[in-house]
Amino acid sequence: MIKRFFLYGFFGLLMEVLWTGINNMIRGDKSLRCTTSLWMFPIYGIGIAFEPIINLIIVLPLIVRGVTYMLCIFLAEYYSGTALKRFAVCPWDYSNSSYSVQGMIRLDYAPLWFMVGLAYEWIYRTVVINI
Repeated sequence: MIKRFFLYGFFGLLMEVLWTGINNMIRGDKSLRCTTSLWMFPIYGIGIAFEPIINLIIVLPLIVRGVTYMLCIFLAEYYSGTALKRFAVCPWDYSNSSYSVQGMIRLDYAPLWFMVGLAYEWIYRTVVINI
Protein backbone atom coordinates (compact mmCIF):
# COMPACT_ATOMS: atom_id res chain seq x y z
CA MET A 1 0.00 0.00 0.00
CA ILE A 2 2.86 2.41 0.77
CA LYS A 3 4.24 1.93 -2.76
CA ARG A 4 0.89 2.89 -4.24
CA PHE A 5 0.66 5.95 -1.97
CA PHE A 6 4.06 7.10 -3.23
CA LEU A 7 3.14 6.38 -6.85
CA TYR A 8 0.01 8.52 -6.60
CA GLY A 9 1.92 11.23 -4.75
CA PHE A 10 4.68 11.40 -7.36
CA PHE A 11 2.18 11.30 -10.23
CA GLY A 12 0.29 14.20 -8.66
CA LEU A 13 3.43 16.28 -8.22
CA LEU A 14 4.47 15.56 -11.81
CA MET A 15 1.03 16.54 -13.04
CA GLU A 16 1.12 19.79 -11.05
CA VAL A 17 4.60 20.68 -12.26
CA LEU A 18 3.51 20.13 -15.86
CA TRP A 19 0.31 22.14 -15.30
CA THR A 20 2.08 25.15 -13.81
CA GLY A 21 4.87 25.03 -16.40
CA ILE A 22 2.44 24.89 -19.32
CA ASN A 23 0.39 27.73 -17.83
CA ASN A 24 3.53 29.85 -17.51
CA MET A 25 4.44 29.05 -21.12
CA ILE A 26 0.97 30.17 -22.25
CA ARG A 27 1.47 33.40 -20.29
CA GLY A 28 4.72 34.02 -22.17
CA ASP A 29 7.23 32.92 -19.51
CA LYS A 30 9.92 31.33 -21.65
CA SER A 31 11.69 29.96 -18.58
CA LEU A 32 8.80 27.45 -18.26
CA ARG A 33 9.08 27.78 -14.48
CA CYS A 34 7.07 25.19 -12.56
CA THR A 35 5.84 25.29 -8.98
CA THR A 36 4.32 22.97 -6.42
CA SER A 37 4.32 22.45 -2.67
CA LEU A 38 5.44 19.45 -0.65
CA TRP A 39 2.09 19.68 1.14
CA MET A 40 0.61 18.40 -2.10
CA PHE A 41 2.46 15.07 -1.99
CA PRO A 42 0.30 13.46 0.71
CA ILE A 43 -2.82 15.01 -0.79
CA TYR A 44 -2.09 13.38 -4.14
CA GLY A 45 -0.99 10.21 -2.35
CA ILE A 46 -4.48 9.97 -0.91
CA GLY A 47 -5.46 9.02 -4.46
CA ILE A 48 -5.11 5.53 -3.05
CA ALA A 49 -8.55 6.11 -1.49
CA PHE A 50 -9.99 6.18 -5.01
CA GLU A 51 -9.12 2.52 -5.61
CA PRO A 52 -12.31 1.08 -4.05
CA ILE A 53 -14.35 3.68 -5.94
CA ILE A 54 -12.66 2.69 -9.20
CA ASN A 55 -13.44 -0.96 -8.53
CA LEU A 56 -17.09 -0.14 -7.86
CA ILE A 57 -17.74 2.06 -10.89
CA ILE A 58 -15.42 0.59 -13.52
CA VAL A 59 -18.39 -1.04 -15.27
CA LEU A 60 -20.22 2.28 -15.63
CA PRO A 61 -20.00 4.48 -18.73
CA LEU A 62 -16.94 6.73 -19.06
CA ILE A 63 -18.95 9.92 -18.53
CA VAL A 64 -20.37 8.64 -15.23
CA ARG A 65 -16.93 7.58 -14.02
CA GLY A 66 -15.38 10.91 -15.00
CA VAL A 67 -18.08 12.92 -13.24
CA THR A 68 -17.77 10.73 -10.14
CA TYR A 69 -14.00 11.24 -10.03
CA MET A 70 -14.41 14.97 -10.61
CA LEU A 71 -16.80 15.29 -7.67
CA CYS A 72 -14.50 13.22 -5.44
CA ILE A 73 -11.53 15.40 -6.38
CA PHE A 74 -13.51 18.57 -5.68
CA LEU A 75 -14.39 17.20 -2.23
CA ALA A 76 -10.80 16.17 -1.53
CA GLU A 77 -9.49 19.55 -2.69
CA TYR A 78 -12.04 21.46 -0.64
CA TYR A 79 -11.50 19.56 2.60
CA SER A 80 -7.72 19.28 2.32
CA GLY A 81 -7.48 22.98 1.46
CA THR A 82 -9.70 23.89 4.40
CA ALA A 83 -7.53 21.81 6.75
CA LEU A 84 -4.29 23.31 5.41
CA LYS A 85 -5.74 26.82 5.63
CA ARG A 86 -6.36 26.34 9.36
CA PHE A 87 -2.60 26.00 9.76
CA ALA A 88 -1.86 28.83 7.29
CA VAL A 89 -0.05 26.47 4.90
CA CYS A 90 -2.56 26.06 2.06
CA PRO A 91 -0.56 26.47 -1.17
CA TRP A 92 -3.55 27.64 -3.21
CA ASP A 93 -6.12 30.38 -2.92
CA TYR A 94 -8.70 30.70 -5.65
CA SER A 95 -10.50 33.66 -4.04
CA ASN A 96 -9.75 35.91 -7.03
CA SER A 97 -11.63 33.62 -9.40
CA SER A 98 -15.31 34.22 -10.01
CA TYR A 99 -15.65 30.41 -10.23
CA SER A 100 -14.23 29.92 -6.73
CA VAL A 101 -16.05 28.26 -3.86
CA GLN A 102 -14.69 29.85 -0.67
CA GLY A 103 -11.25 30.09 -2.30
CA MET A 104 -10.81 26.32 -2.00
CA ILE A 105 -12.00 24.98 -5.36
CA ARG A 106 -12.55 26.38 -8.84
CA LEU A 107 -15.61 25.12 -10.64
CA ASP A 108 -14.02 25.93 -14.01
CA TYR A 109 -11.48 23.18 -13.25
CA ALA A 110 -14.25 20.57 -13.58
CA PRO A 111 -13.05 19.35 -17.02
CA LEU A 112 -9.49 19.09 -15.70
CA TRP A 113 -10.54 17.04 -12.66
CA PHE A 114 -12.72 14.87 -14.91
CA MET A 115 -9.62 14.00 -16.95
CA VAL A 116 -7.34 13.67 -13.91
CA GLY A 117 -9.76 11.17 -12.39
CA LEU A 118 -9.70 9.10 -15.56
CA ALA A 119 -5.89 9.35 -15.61
CA TYR A 120 -5.76 8.03 -12.04
CA GLU A 121 -8.08 5.21 -13.13
CA TRP A 122 -5.74 4.38 -16.02
CA ILE A 123 -2.71 4.39 -13.72
CA TYR A 124 -4.52 2.13 -11.29
CA ARG A 125 -5.60 -0.32 -13.99
CA THR A 126 -2.29 -0.45 -15.86
CA VAL A 127 0.39 0.12 -13.23
CA VAL A 128 -0.80 0.05 -9.64
CA ILE A 129 -2.80 -3.15 -9.80
CA ASN A 130 0.45 -4.96 -10.70
CA ILE A 131 2.42 -3.61 -7.72
